[in-house]
Amino acid sequence: MSYWRYILCNKPHGTLYVGMTNHIIARVHQHREGLIEGFTKRYGITRLVYFEEYATPGEAIAREKTLKRWPRAWNIALIERANPNWDDLYEGLARWA
Repeated sequence: MSYWRYILCNKPHGTLYVGMTNHIIARVHQHREGLIEGFTKRYGITRLVYFEEYATPGEAIAREKTLKRWPRAWNIALIERANPNWDDLYEGLARWA
């Protein structure tokens, strides 16, 4: 089983959300459809712009905590190194799985 750490946004350079899951496609789908009450639904955060895969939940949780402590600029730089156009990666990931 894989564990995923991911970043969602509502638009390029917009509001960011850092999350962790063991089923990235289902979890991002929930965010996209507004099925989860809270921050992502309130701010319309639906665009998957970055993700990382881990072998254990402990690794994914530790990385999530690290990224949540980072200054916003560091998370933006992380996204832009891997996804400079801020493309929504969900469709490609869903087709791949």
